[in-house]
Amino acid sequence: MPFLYSSSHYVLHASILLLTRPAHGPRRQGPVRSYVWRERRLYSLLGFLLLLAVLYLNWLPGHGGGGIGGGLKLPVPWLQPRMAFVTRNGTHFADAATGAPLYVNGWNSYWLLSSRSPSLVSEMLRRGRRMGLGVCRTWAFIDGGPGALQISPGRFSEAVFQELDYVIYEARRNHIRLVLCLVNNLDNFGGKAQYVKWAQAAGANMMNSTDSFFYHPTIKGYYKDYVKAILTRRNSYSGIRYCDEPAIFAWELMNEPRCVSNSSGPHIQAWITEMAAYVKSLDTNHLVGVGIEGFYGTGIAERLGFNPGAWAASLCSDFIQNSAVEHIDFASVHAYPDSWLPDASLEEKIRYLSSWVDSHLNDSENILRKPVLFSEVGYMQHADPNNTADGDILLRVVYDKIYDSARKLQAGGGALVWQLMVEGTHMYHDNFSLVARDHPSTYKLIKEQSCRLQMLYKKEGDPGGQCSAPP
Repeated sequence: MPFLYSSSHYVLHASILLLTRPAHGPRRQGPVRSYVWRERRLYSLLGFLLLLAVLYLNWLPGHGGGGIGGGLKLPVPWLQPRMAFVTRNGTHFADAATGAPLYVNGWNSYWLLSSRSPSLVSEMLRRGRRMGLGVCRTWAFIDGGPGALQISPGRFSEAVFQELDYVIYEARRNHIRLVLCLVNNLDNFGGKAQYVKWAQAAGANMMNSTDSFFYHPTIKGYYKDYVKAILTRRNSYSGIRYCDEPAIFAWELMNEPRCVSNSSGPHIQAWITEMAAYVKSLDTNHLVGVGIEGFYGTGIAERLGFNPGAWAASLCSDFIQNSAVEHIDFASVHAYPDSWLPDASLEEKIRYLSSWVDSHLNDSENILRKPVLFSEVGYMQHADPNNTADGDILLRVVYDKIYDSARKLQAGGGALVWQLMVEGTHMYHDNFSLVARDHPSTYKLIKEQSCRLQMLYKKEGDPGGQCSAPP
């Protein structure tokens, strides 16, 4: 395929010629020499202005190198919006630069990478910003199959990697931080089942159960290699390595880790301990979470009553034990009262959800002494966008408890609604998806939560501390 020049290439070529062009003619004295000097200065100025044009063309998405496939990209890290890393201070998140408490309102859009559409990515991030949202959780993996990021163990598609580069680059441009999940428990987009298939194809001796993902040395090696490739990746748009990128809020080891066998709980715990330490060995800038749903295991019998059913304790995850690992910086919880309690009345779901949230806030504050992020909060969407009253009530239960915890400077770090979409993403919809602006009451509720959390610890002159984010 022939190499195609974009407008950025021509401007860059011209600017280099102008900056390096010599003055014509032999050296002379008097007026002629003065003319030559002025000519040199003029060429230098023109070259400098053209170089600024190159940067401009590469800065704007869709112009020159600013969008995927746009031609030449000149990484210019110093032109990125200023953003601090997020750290934790006791039981709350904090701005690493100022030490100010940070309580987040955010959302999930798992499809940003798989959409392969820069325009959809940009639009979703812009809409999140308009609602005052500060954190988006999304997948940083597509393992095997069509459109894979990781084609096979240690083998990557550069084109798809550049799609992920763009997601991160565009998030920072919109002052959004990302929770990036590194693998799926489910089979969607490959998941742990794909890792097991790769190991079996390589001749590894193992059972067919996907539980082997958590303990087989070959598979653990594959996962570590993937983690290293992600964390050390240098973004083709910004020039910044992922491990040095403040637009990344945190790494998440796995989406909803579970095991098939009841006896595999120790394997999950050992895997979390090993992999969290490995991530930290490569990246000390970012927070690390597990990605668990928050179910209580059998270790503390009095907590089992907070689970949505007896089935939850058999999945081998344990909220307290998993979250207490040294290199895990914050706890995570999911909440799906509609699907977990399908036959319950609205009143029963409200009571259950209230108890579920309270229990995890209390355990995070008093036992774990770490922040807790309600990283998936979902409820069934109705076909009628005006019929949102029940869902808004459930979301408000979580929002109010997060806000109350934040007012007391306690462990309720934030909540991320599952999931927000834009027009043209119908293939990624599920029963919990919504285009927020099509649901006015929900849109208002989300924006109000963003506003009141931002205003809690705002200081005069703080960047990004305003209630209404710019359009």
